[in-house]
Amino acid sequence: MADPKVSSLSSFVWSIAEILRGDFKQSEYGKVVLPFVVLRRLDCILADSKQAVLDAEAGLPEGVDDATRDMVLFGSVGGDVKVYNLSRFTFEKLKGQDPGQLHANLIDYVTKFSANVRDIFLDKFLFTDQLKRLNDGGILWNVFERFTEIDLHPDTVSNIEMGYLFEELIRRFSEISNETAGEHFTPREVIRLIVDLMIANDDAKLTGRGIIRQVYDPACGTGGMLALTEEALKEFNPSIRVELFGQELNGESYGICKSDMLVTGHDPEQIAFGNTLTQDAHSPKRFHYMLSNPPYGVDWKKYQDAIKDEHAEQGHEGRFGAGLPRVSDGQLLFLQHMISKMRDDEAGSRIGIVMNGSPLFTGGAGSGESEIRRWMLENDWVEAIVALPTDLFYNTGIQTYVWLLTNRKPSARQGKVQLIDASSETFWKSMRKSLGSKRREIPDEARDEIVRIYSAFSEADEEVSKVFDATDFGYREVRVERPLKLNFQASDERIVRLAEEKAFIKLEQHERDAIEAALRGMPDALITNRSRFDTGLTQTLKAAGIKIGAPVKKAILSALSERDEDAEVCTDTKGKAEADGDLRDYELVPLSEDWQDYMAREVTPFVPDAWVDEAHVDASDGEVGRVGYEINFNRYFYKYVRPRQLEEIDAELKALEAEIAGLLKEVAA
Repeated sequence: MADPKVSSLSSFVWSIAEILRGDFKQSEYGKVVLPFVVLRRLDCILADSKQAVLDAEAGLPEGVDDATRDMVLFGSVGGDVKVYNLSRFTFEKLKGQDPGQLHANLIDYVTKFSANVRDIFLDKFLFTDQLKRLNDGGILWNVFERFTEIDLHPDTVSNIEMGYLFEELIRRFSEISNETAGEHFTPREVIRLIVDLMIANDDAKLTGRGIIRQVYDPACGTGGMLALTEEALKEFNPSIRVELFGQELNGESYGICKSDMLVTGHDPEQIAFGNTLTQDAHSPKRFHYMLSNPPYGVDWKKYQDAIKDEHAEQGHEGRFGAGLPRVSDGQLLFLQHMISKMRDDEAGSRIGIVMNGSPLFTGGAGSGESEIRRWMLENDWVEAIVALPTDLFYNTGIQTYVWLLTNRKPSARQGKVQLIDASSETFWKSMRKSLGSKRREIPDEARDEIVRIYSAFSEADEEVSKVFDATDFGYREVRVERPLKLNFQASDERIVRLAEEKAFIKLEQHERDAIEAALRGMPDALITNRSRFDTGLTQTLKAAGIKIGAPVKKAILSALSERDEDAEVCTDTKGKAEADGDLRDYELVPLSEDWQDYMAREVTPFVPDAWVDEAHVDASDGEVGRVGYEINFNRYFYKYVRPRQLEEIDAELKALEAEIAGLLKEVAA
């Protein structure tokens, strides 16, 4: 961090955490220190209005409702602060009390906050449990006394500085906690890249006074994405008003985020607790900017009923009308949710979301994932996708991608999608010290270059930027059939196979014995025409007085047949060739091409007897072949690497052998 004041504060708070050593695990430090930071900030904010609030509370009539009470007491605090405390204590007064009473006095202090803050400390931070552990360990006074030495009054530490302090502490505690690192913390350089890409072309929209922008993160974690978006917008236009909204499922992360809103002067009620996918706390709202880093590969099985019901009952009037991804990964549910919150006005909305590779290509034509991609691309919302370097995140080293979407594309981008491959070493540098799985970072100059490439919207940098028509990612999956060709023989070897056929197994033993005996009486010549063999089989069974149903006959023909390319084609009752299910294949025909032309060029010259099943059609347009969409980065940015020459490899092996031999001699000596 560049700000020396924030660096100093962070180091001081970090030194307080050292008091916890021995009584708490390192991964638990944040559960104590972060609530104390929030508590101290609120204490400093409310100190000047303490007596006014107590007087106002004393003057309230009996039986006053909670809404009126809050309105009066918030007014007594003054400003935009939406919190009050009705305890007689402050940190200063607590310090002057008997140390032996500190635990009881702190409980009184914490439990007398307004409900919006009390909920954070009691239900999300479980702060009273931490206070008890500190008290039982005999270190409560030591920790509390050190916090009284920090002045976190807004006149001393601004809201922006407080946000930096909070973010720095969250990052440091995340680094030492293998259990939570990365779960609620997205690396700052990744967030900055997403934000810079989102606002790169919005200069005109963000210039001037009276500009209001609402920012939303449906999986906001501790609020880092929201905070950095506000910072970037205010750097661009200091007079802009930024309203932050979010929702978070994890209780502790929610508590941290809501606390950050409190200590930085935002409305904490705009951060909601709960499952965004099943309980949308901001359902009527629409937002200018939306960004998120939803969980990767996390299943939604345990709450699938509500999502499936919304999909089935509301369709496109709900959030998930385009389709449902497989239950093992909910990333595309979050993206659909965000799309449902795009503004339908002149400004429109922009979305920046980072996901792994699964949403790009998982699922074939007709699958939930493919239908969601189809919906987004055919509605022309996808503006660009950026492939990031691996090893950027604290809890995973996998490849990730930033998707940029908008419902107000500039004319030059309409119908187009830009792919940017920013995964090469040009765009990252190794960290001096790895932090969990994070071994790389995107330096500022690389971030600027990615934004430049995006803004240029050209293929001048063809190795890293390519522009496609949205339909280039679409295809028709046509079903290609091959004729069924079988030979038949009533040999002992094949008759034995009948014992594996389900329909045959269900017969009584005497029926099975009679059928097998009749079959062994048939000539064992190899027959390459199914109709001729079927006729002989029917005559044989009739002569033996055996009557069988269609399932048993099918089982007999199956057991006595083998595929034979030299056999005659099996036909149905209308003389039409039957398809061999085991030889069935699918061809992916680009949407820009006629499937008949494609077959004539790519299939028929090599497999002359193949044909397309024209009954295999797309449900939406009735045309042959189901429509699918996928975005395969490797296909578009593949770089051929020539294999090394054998002589070079051989020379390297000989050198290694010589080195090993030398080492063995040293050991023997």
